[in-house]
Amino acid sequence: MPDRPLLDCTNCEHRSLRMFCNLDEQALQHYAAIGSEANYQRGVMLFREGGRSDGVFVVCTGQVKLSCTSKEGKTLILKIAMPGDVLGLSAVISGSPYEVSAETVEPTQVKHIQRDAFLKFIDRFGEGSLHVAKALSADYKTAFFDARRLALSGSAAGRLAGVLLDWGKSAGSCGKFEMRFTMALTHEELANLVGTSRETITRTLTRFKKESLIQIKGSSILITAPELLEKIAV
Repeated sequence: MPDRPLLDCTNCEHRSLRMFCNLDEQALQHYAAIGSEANYQRGVMLFREGGRSDGVFVVCTGQVKLSCTSKEGKTLILKIAMPGDVLGLSAVISGSPYEVSAETVEPTQVKHIQRDAFLKFIDRFGEGSLHVAKALSADYKTAFFDARRLALSGSAAGRLAGVLLDWGKSAGSCGKFEMRFTMALTHEELANLVGTSRETITRTLTRFKKESLIQIKGSSILITAPELLEKIAV
């Protein structure tokens, strides 16, 4: 397979839509000059839980799975990172090991910035520091709402509806006019994320499709009735 062309930070289609990369001209020029971009296929581990935090990874295109593992070997999927998300941020800022593992779930372009260069960047540009604070705040809110969903939602259908809506809204914020996204996870991985069984995920997706809440074509999912899905997610 031929290499995909790398996006240029200064001309990236996601820059105006994603918070961290949406910098003023001077800061953007400096940001574009540090770090390096690379294309990765599905299944590439960008960093591992407990590893030394040597830099941040900004998702340019594609999706990245964030997960952690218990001492017993059980894996919990925490989030699917989208274009514009900054991975490893809290570990780099605090100088602590990575809290999670990050693995690509589809062909993905990532910008990697070494820790020292990144810290110098946010020290020099106040706008960069502000975006870091906002990104950390967004990570906290995501963790809070995910914990709330798992703890308070009374049904697997409600938790799955919430996850689908989150992904649909994220896809819609990327300049699209519809809530359509690519399901890069297997049913087993989606069950792990929602906290249920693979069979329940398969059954619930079939139910959502029969009730015309979603359309499924291959790995593409279109949310056709978000207001009804919201009622299930409550």
